[in-house]
Amino acid sequence: MGEFRLKTPFKPKGDQPKAIGELTEGLQKGLKHQVLLGVTGSGKTFTIANVIARIQRPTLVIAHNKTLAAQLYGEFKEFFPENAVEFFVSYYDYYQPEAYIPQSDTYIEKDALINDDIDRMRHSATRAVLERRDTIVVASVSCIYGIGSPEDYMAMHLIVE
Repeated sequence: MGEFRLKTPFKPKGDQPKAIGELTEGLQKGLKHQVLLGVTGSGKTFTIANVIARIQRPTLVIAHNKTLAAQLYGEFKEFFPENAVEFFVSYYDYYQPEAYIPQSDTYIEKDALINDDIDRMRHSATRAVLERRDTIVVASVSCIYGIGSPEDYMAMHLIVE
């Protein structure tokens, strides 16, 4: 394990080979900002999968919402079935922050419903990042909150023999 292996019957076509080459070259040169533009269905995810296979680096893919993150997660799982493709989104199915309404002097308590399956997937993603180089984490923007420092996270684990 440790090497990204792209599994697909498709070959890059059209503008994809050029985009793959330029994005790969930019990463190798240390460019911090690059943009891949394309209309819906043009193969942007496939293009990025090819870049990941070329550069062989752990990758974080950030989507603007959970729905797109779930779609990308499924696609990357298909492209990289032998690698750690993980999902990291907010585990809240419902979240009501605490609030105060001064007009009626009403306090509303915080309320939340946590999705245990998504919580497990977040922990799986964190473990993969800490243990494997062949990891792709597909996340929504909520990933910026993380789950703490790697040192604190690792200090909480328990080995069962």
